[in-house]
Amino acid sequence: MIPAAVVLLLVGVGIGAADDPAATEKTADAKAAPSATVTATATVTATPAPSVTETVTASPEPAPTVTKTRTVRVTVPPAAEGDGSSGGSGSGGGGAATYYANCSAARAAGAAPVHAGEPGYGRHLDRDGDGVGCE
Repeated sequence: MIPAAVVLLLVGVGIGAADDPAATEKTADAKAAPSATVTATATVTATPAPSVTETVTASPEPAPTVTKTRTVRVTVPPAAEGDGSSGGSGSGGGGAATYYANCSAARAAGAAPVHAGEPGYGRHLDRDGDGVGCE
């Protein structure tokens, strides 16, 4: 209600001043002058609340180390000289007295590569069938 009263007061003053011919002439005689306008801008930035970040790195347990050692003994009888045997059975199967379970055993005995007709040769040692095992 108070703002309405202020507006009516200003309107009344304005009407009264308009009826005064001397005031009208003074107003008409006055030159319009530029005026300065000041604009102020205020920016308020809200400060974010500090955040807490926790990084958890999972590390797997180390795998157990398993070491397995296998000892293979191969006994090679000395070849008898002059007994007339060729050391093999003639079928390329190798000597009957020497047997290598695999190429690791033949290498451990220092016999690799084993050729057909030599003691210890077997088809299970010759993967490509060319007559040379553990190549």
